[in-house]
Amino acid sequence: MSDNAEDARPAETYAEAEDALLSRWPETRLAPSLDRIQAFTELLGEPQKSLRVIHLTGTNGKTSTSRMIERLLRGLDLRTGRFTSPHLEKMSERISIDGEQLSDEDFVRAFNDVAAYTHLIDAEQEHPLSFFETIVAMAYAAFADAPVDVAVVEVGMGGTWDATNVADADVAVVLPIAVDHAKYLGDDTTSIAGEKAGILKPGCFAIFAEQSPEVAAVLLERAVEVGATVAREGMEFGVISRVPAVGGQMLSLQGLRGRYDDVFLPLYGAYQAQNAAVALAAVEAFASDEPLDVEIVRAAFAEVTSPGRLEVIRRSPTIVLDAAHNPHGAEATASALEDSFSFSPLIGVMGVMGDKDADGVLAAFEPHFHHLICTQNSTSRSMSAADLGRAAAEIYGEDRVTIVPDLAEAIDRAATLAEAGEAFGDALGAGAVLVTGSVVTVGEARAMLKGRR
Repeated sequence: MSDNAEDARPAETYAEAEDALLSRWPETRLAPSLDRIQAFTELLGEPQKSLRVIHLTGTNGKTSTSRMIERLLRGLDLRTGRFTSPHLEKMSERISIDGEQLSDEDFVRAFNDVAAYTHLIDAEQEHPLSFFETIVAMAYAAFADAPVDVAVVEVGMGGTWDATNVADADVAVVLPIAVDHAKYLGDDTTSIAGEKAGILKPGCFAIFAEQSPEVAAVLLERAVEVGATVAREGMEFGVISRVPAVGGQMLSLQGLRGRYDDVFLPLYGAYQAQNAAVALAAVEAFASDEPLDVEIVRAAFAEVTSPGRLEVIRRSPTIVLDAAHNPHGAEATASALEDSFSFSPLIGVMGVMGDKDADGVLAAFEPHFHHLICTQNSTSRSMSAADLGRAAAEIYGEDRVTIVPDLAEAIDRAATLAEAGEAFGDALGAGAVLVTGSVVTVGEARAMLKGRR
């Protein structure tokens, strides 16, 4: 039995809805099964079955690609729903309709639409509904109620047993797969690929980002098993060329249906160009047998945003936010820094979660940071600044590492170091700060820095 019977009572305010959701099992506590979410959505009238769905999995890039897909779909005059996780600053970011996150009032309404049924599932299942299962059901119900033409849905973790997988996708997108969440998904890429391949359903169109050979083999085996149509980055679609530009990059993309030149993407790094190619292919697979109107494609990509992904949040000195939280993501971010910026010195502010590969993230950024300030976020899952600092000193040397547990103070200390560029032998002093290591750390920094502007 659950102790969450109070969830059945309607919430009157956003804070009440948020508190009720947070009282449930956290996202990090898993019992691999779709039984609870299936029973829950059945009680709700199976809203996910009334939707056409583009479903995304992969280790990194899901949220950015989801946002690109949604913007392209809206350019085609389709009404969209988008579900992403985790959130940066506010829980309601996870559910968007027509590109706008739910207002507080709409979020409360979405919660109340499902809350009356939660205790029924809690009572009949071995484990209570989790936070994630509940908010997934809220999203599907809100999308069906809108109604939307297509829902763009990002998995929370993995694929097969992820609560979002109660829906059957028209288009299944698999972004690059690397090791993350090893405790839950396995510590080798083929095991992880097997779990993520579970979003491929009979008859779907599968869009695969570039993968290692062993991962590609697992994905193709699953595609054959379910009779999916497959398109692979580097073969059926991909990036033809990219040139860094002021505020982003200029792209030429080969889609499934045609070629699209002179596309401006206001995001940085080769990995975002690849995400754009994947997003374009996914929308082509979903929407048309003909090439998309190139002007619609250009207009849509030009308006893409991805908060917390190499986001310049402040100037003088420049402060950049990036939610890289595993080695694969950190390496992509580091490469984008090299490609698109010329900061010197670059001061890192890093706070990581205790269950992440901190050594791998530290090592990816080591060649790029002149100095690193180790900090922590406000959650109990955060690695302590002291523990991170000890790990960093082994990689960077003690003289390049400072430990500042308070995040606001850490950012202020980093900004001071960035402004004093001459102290590092750089006469220009064109310094900057990169806040990274965790979505939560970046979200807290973003809220803090926006408040100061």
